[in-house]
Parts: sequence; structure tokens; C-alpha cells
Amino acid sequence: MAADTSRTSRVVVVGAGPVGLFLAGELRLGGADVVVLERLRAPTAESRASTLHARTVELFDCRGLLDALGDPPREPRGHFGGVPMDLTVPGPYSGQWKVPQTRTGEILQDWAGALGADVRRGWEVRGLTQHDGPEDGYVEVTADTPDGTRRLRAAYVVACDGEDSTVRRLTGAALAGTPAVRELLRADIAGIDVPNRRFERKEHGLAIAARMPGGVTRVMVHAFGRPARRRTGPPDFAEVVDAWRRVTGEDLSGGRPVWLNAFGDANQQLERYRHGRVLFAGDAAHRQMPSGGQALNLGLQDAANLGWKLAAVACGRIPAGLLDTYHDERHEVGRRVLANIRAQTLLLLGGPEVEPARTLLGELITAGPARDHLAAMITGLDIRYRVGGGAHPLLGAAHPLLGARLPLGTLPAPDGPLRVAEALRDGRGLLLVSASARAELRWLGKVWSDRLTSVAVRPDTAGPLHGAEGLLVRPDGHVAWAGADPRAAAAAIRHWFGRPDPGL
Repeated sequence: MAADTSRTSRVVVVGAGPVGLFLAGELRLGGADVVVLERLRAPTAESRASTLHARTVELFDCRGLLDALGDPPREPRGHFGGVPMDLTVPGPYSGQWKVPQTRTGEILQDWAGALGADVRRGWEVRGLTQHDGPEDGYVEVTADTPDGTRRLRAAYVVACDGEDSTVRRLTGAALAGTPAVRELLRADIAGIDVPNRRFERKEHGLAIAARMPGGVTRVMVHAFGRPARRRTGPPDFAEVVDAWRRVTGEDLSGGRPVWLNAFGDANQQLERYRHGRVLFAGDAAHRQMPSGGQALNLGLQDAANLGWKLAAVACGRIPAGLLDTYHDERHEVGRRVLANIRAQTLLLLGGPEVEPARTLLGELITAGPARDHLAAMITGLDIRYRVGGGAHPLLGAAHPLLGARLPLGTLPAPDGPLRVAEALRDGRGLLLVSASARAELRWLGKVWSDRLTSVAVRPDTAGPLHGAEGLLVRPDGHVAWAGADPRAAAAAIRHWFGRPDPGL
């Protein structure tokens, strides 16, 4: 068994799906050494998710990834539990961006690789052992590889290996919630001609069909009352044919199955996202039924929250306690998203008894506050973290943006208009200071110049600095401090970015 005992600032990411690759890129931006282990020898051709929501697209803009996305279709309408609704929200990236998961993965792999992430395919994790130590602890990972069994040491390991996570099993991390009791069968089929259906509820079940490029039709079907099965692989094509016939009366047997899949309505979440030196993100941390692309977007936003924090800890810039904020912030977001997916599942897969609720919901979300509330929740634009303002008097005054994401837009800087997304592109923090702020506040940008980009902004009553002389923005775009007191600003910077380099 070959062993690699070096570890330094290395982080091992298990899983090279979109979440693992996005995390790898974020870690590299923060200076950490990254090895991504993936059991598949080649990227999958399966494209399970095809929707990117507004907040995720904002994050991609902040990392310069929009050009690679090209000009994908954008749909202003989405749904809540199959009930149509308008997803128009304030900001430049409204609606649903229809990007196949395979393409998202390609873009993120190219980006992470260009930043120096080491992606190793054909490495299947078999063992994981944590070795305690406040300063010199590490995790040893054992994997089967094309060249035999190998061992790697790392400062931290992050599980991004999906809902059947091997890392979760090896660590004994506990999922809480409800297991699957119902399931949807899904298939991509060539050579069939059936009507497009968008969440069509019929007498005996739910049917969805959409013709995709290349002549392949994706169908999904659930027969009311059909329980979830314990599966070790995909369903047989005959199962899909039988269920579709029972629900719609149509015959799919003459088609050629390209891909078969089944997913249940499990609604479960890890009790803790951090287990010592092992952390969890994406479907490894939470299991939920896919609903409007929320699962993929939830995982990508997990990665955006964790990456810069873990890089700072792994590189020794800040104590490991910062990692607890990842659990505190993302567990609450995950709990809320799982709750709304659970509600959607009941509306979508419930029998005739849910029709009155569906009718009422349809009336409520045509417009007004109910629609605005659900649209912001689904797209991720309503996320507001508890960044510490109420817990410590120096961590920030009351401000409407505190804990929320800084809206992407253009700021009036002395040297010309500044795009917020471009100011965050290097993965560093951002200190926005009013041009009229006291000198001590402006000076903080120089003290932490190795970790922050400091920008002077002309006061604007319509801008984010209205009511504050300065804003501290984390690398994930969320506002961590707002106010005028330089002592409070310094306390907030130390809290999120560590002590300044004494050499500066």
C-alpha cells in the first residue's frame, strides 16, 4: 500500500460532482492545496439537474464563470409543488437558468483545474481515520486506485459524494428526518412521441414529459400510493413503461431507454455538518427530493460558504473555530429548504386529497407578498446569516444588509464605476468605505491588505453604504459588518479573517 504522508494545508474533497468541483476552486482561491477524489474514471453523462437559480448565478458571476455558461435558456416561470408561479426577482439573474448538470460540471472542472486543483479519477475511498491534535491533527484517507491501494493525509476532508455518501458511512454521521416513502421514476427515452407535460396530475398519478435536444424525451412518473422501493440500482425500463401506462394510458415500450433513475421523497439532514476534521456539503449533508433544482443550488451554495473559511483555517490564517460557522449558517438554510421541499412533495405526490390546498396556493401565488416570499426562498436571494451583530456589540450596527448578500450592481468609486461581482472575483474579502469616512476606518484596508480588497465609495442615498460609513463583505458576498466605528470594523475583520500579518 503506497502512502503519502505530506499534509501541510492540503484538503481532500471526496466527489467530483459540481459541488465538489466548485468547493475545490474556492479552496484554491483561498490558497489551500486541494486533491479531489472521484470513484468514476470519467465524468458522468447523466444530467440529473438542469436548473441554476439567481443566487447561484450571482456566485458564478463573482468568480468569472458566466462567459463559460454562454447564453442558456432562461425561464421566468417555475413552480411550487407543481403549481406554476412567476420566479421573477430583483437583480440581473432572474428566473431559471436551464443548464445541464453535465455542462455545469465541465465548467467547474476547467475552472478548478486552472486554479491548480488536483482531480484524481478512479479513486474510490475505502477508509478514513481522524488523528486528533489541536495543531498537528490530520485525516488519513485510504482509497482504491487504478494503481492499487493508496493512502493520503490531509488537514481536512470534505464529503461531496452524494446522498449515499461513503464518507458519511465511514464517519458514522447521523441523518435525522424521514426516509423515502414515495418515489418518482425517471427515464430519458429515445424514439417515443408523447405530449409534453408539465406536472400533469391525472386520476391515477403524476406525469411529466419534456422533449430534449437530440430527439430524447425525459419522462417522470409517480402512481399515487406507490411506495418507495429499496433499490441497489436503477429501475427496469419495464417498470417505467408499466407506471406510465397506468397513469397516462400511453405505451412507451417501443422506445429505447438512454438513462433510468428513481428518486424518493426522503427528507433528511445531518445533525452536524462538521465532524472534527471532516465536513459535509451538498447531498452528502442533506437528502431531499429534487424540486425545481433546489438540491443542486443548495449544494453549490454550501460550497461557496465553506470554501473560503476552510482555506483560511487550513492555511493557518485563523483558528479552526471558524468552521463551526459553516454548520451554524448552512444547517439552518438547509433545514428551511428541506421544509419547503417537503411541503412541495406533499402537494406534488399527494392524491386527490391535496387538490383543495393546491387550488388555494394557486390563488395566493399569482402575485403579491406570498409570491415574492416563495420566489426569494426558491432562488436563494432571501438568505440572511446571523453574522454576529447581535452577539457582540463590536460586530456591527443595525443595517438592512447585515448578514444578507451584497446586491450585485455598480458602485460609484472615485476611479469610475465598480462592479461588485468583479471586486469579489479573487475570492478575497471586500471592505467598502465611504470616501468621507474617518481615516482610521480607511486605514484598516491597508492593515489587512493581504486578505481584503479595500474600495472607497462615494456616498449615495440609494447605495449599500447609505446609513453606514463602511461595509465588510465576506468572499461569499455576504455582509459581515456595517457601521462607522473603526474598532467595531477591526473586531469584525479579526473575527472573519484572522489577525493581520505582522509584516504589513
